[in-house]
Amino acid sequence: MKIALASDHAGYELKEAIKEFLNEHKLTDFGTHSIESMDYPDTGFKAAEAVARGECERGILICGSGLGMSIVANKVKGIRAALCNSVELARLSRKHNDANILVLQGRFISHSLAKEIIKVWFYTEFDGGRHQRRIDKISRYEKGEK
Repeated sequence: MKIALASDHAGYELKEAIKEFLNEHKLTDFGTHSIESMDYPDTGFKAAEAVARGECERGILICGSGLGMSIVANKVKGIRAALCNSVELARLSRKHNDANILVLQGRFISHSLAKEIIKVWFYTEFDGGRHQRRIDKISRYEKGEK
């Protein structure tokens, strides 16, 4: 699976740990590349756009609270980013929302919990059915249809 990764300075250390954890996947690291202060939209938009264009199948974005990256990613048409700080939320984000970007909190979750969340998020399939109907409504809204 091709995965887009991005973080801000507060998520940098978790991003680097995730890169080691996901070494069997093809990863594209959109930055940042240090703990030097930077603006999360600079990396978040690049990663989300790569997922939206189909260059990467899914994405993982990390900032301190996860809130900024969630906002950024969900501004990109075709992205369904989910901020998950538990395994159960990760599972539901895939089963019910077909989330294509996982957002993690660099300052609030441990590296071990992040890895558990990622495992569940990667291997949980979308349920479709009534959930597909809801995703279709989001897609129509993005296209300006009512």
